[in-house]
Amino acid sequence: MGQIPAKSGGNAGLDSVVKRAEGRVGKLSVSGRYHRLPKTLEADYTVMKSNVLGSGYNGQVLQARSKTSGGVYAVKGFKLNGVPKDKRDELEAECEIFLAMDHPHVARLVDVYQSQDRLDLVMECMSGGELFARVQKQKRFSEKAAATAAWQMLLAVNYIHSHGVVHRDIKLENFLYESPESEHLKLIDFGFSNIWAPNTKMHLSCGTLAYVAPEVLDQNYTSKCDLWSLGVTIFILLFGYMPFSGNEDKQIADIKAGKFSRKEEKWKLVTKEAQNFVMRLLVVDIEKRMSAEDALQHTWIVSRETHSNPLTVDIVDALVDFGKISNFRRACMSMMAWSLTNEERAKVRDAFIKMDQDNTGTIKLWEFKKVMKDMCNMKDEQASQLFDMIDTNETHEIHYSEFLAAMVATRLNMHDDMLKATFKRFDTDGSGKITVANLKEVLGESFGGEAVDEIMREADLTGSGDISYEEWIQYLRNGTTSDKQTNLAVDIIDKQLMKDDGAKKPWLSVKSDASLAKVKDGKNGSAAGKQECCCLQ
Repeated sequence: MGQIPAKSGGNAGLDSVVKRAEGRVGKLSVSGRYHRLPKTLEADYTVMKSNVLGSGYNGQVLQARSKTSGGVYAVKGFKLNGVPKDKRDELEAECEIFLAMDHPHVARLVDVYQSQDRLDLVMECMSGGELFARVQKQKRFSEKAAATAAWQMLLAVNYIHSHGVVHRDIKLENFLYESPESEHLKLIDFGFSNIWAPNTKMHLSCGTLAYVAPEVLDQNYTSKCDLWSLGVTIFILLFGYMPFSGNEDKQIADIKAGKFSRKEEKWKLVTKEAQNFVMRLLVVDIEKRMSAEDALQHTWIVSRETHSNPLTVDIVDALVDFGKISNFRRACMSMMAWSLTNEERAKVRDAFIKMDQDNTGTIKLWEFKKVMKDMCNMKDEQASQLFDMIDTNETHEIHYSEFLAAMVATRLNMHDDMLKATFKRFDTDGSGKITVANLKEVLGESFGGEAVDEIMREADLTGSGDISYEEWIQYLRNGTTSDKQTNLAVDIIDKQLMKDDGAKKPWLSVKSDASLAKVKDGKNGSAAGKQECCCLQ
């Protein structure tokens, strides 16, 4: 994948952004988060314009509250009209890259809203603050804490590099903690990021000088510029001071020479392994500098203290059970994964990281087969079939949100806020019902080899041709066997009749055998059935 091409006028560029992002992580992962008119940001979120959380390269970041869950999020808005072409290209690049990010150590893009003159990115809000603030407070990290932070940052960097993205502004300020009590770090701000092909050199000079790699100053660099910047970041954690300081000219000269400041009274407090780790990143010759993959295999990282194995039998059982449910239920759970809170994801994310044995940020088939064979003696053929079912986006790898979807099905509680938020993602025009057109917009003409028209019939319990919110709740919480569907349809009709009449009247109940027949006929399109159920039209 090469450099992002030049964009045409209007919003055609953004349409291309969405298509390319779908090509990277799958249609389902993008379509349920990218909203166009008539859906608006204001319909789903209350933006607190006086509460500025920060200011990125491409705009201010404001706090917002979800009208569905009450949860707090961060919103970054961009004007679309009257923007110079180079600025517009940067905006589109940031949106494309961020839409395709899906990793436990990368900030999550929850929603995007596109209107005629504006684009708003809604991101998870991490209340723990910048890594920079913790360094300021603690002055110097313990070596154990520094190794843990370095490992998390490397997982994020290796993920973006293995998926063709270079960040170009790695620094303390661009890693945030999930909460004040958490040690979980996430990479943010893709304003300088670029889609990169391994055999190309980049030429734009960007980033923060104290962290910038020497080859960036020469405007001829690759993704390894991120590893130099990471070396500077970890240097500060370990030794408590900047490796390159002084006026701009001095910094530039020292960076190009690879001449970092070495204060012996600080260095003697740090082990040889940690010193070696930093020195192998702050190498001017990029051929000799460690890659993210190399750094993850360094003794200092590998030997850090680890916790017990998070891959438990119930995690594996959840993956197996996910493969048994219908295509549409898998699609619903996959969409629901984008509405999970930090606390809910925290229950299972370590298991995902453990399964990702090559640290690329996704689970490959060989990794999946190994876990299934080791933990439940599953044959390769069965594991391959299960893998394909979990890979709902058909990208030949299991992304983080697809893994979370399997956990939603059995391990995590489907609470009302989650159900409502997911319903809204399928209700693309905000009509209050999910139609076949909505499903086609989100899923395409088919999903998992099944036509969308057939998928609709699975959850359309009353045969009305669309899915109401009440049907949605019943469908997801109570399963889909034919007997259950009939009973659920009857319950929905009874409730609607009582609502319309204002009070419960026994003679309006449809729970007689004759009425059940009419409900079924209504689903098959008979005139009698439609007349009996006209209150639902």
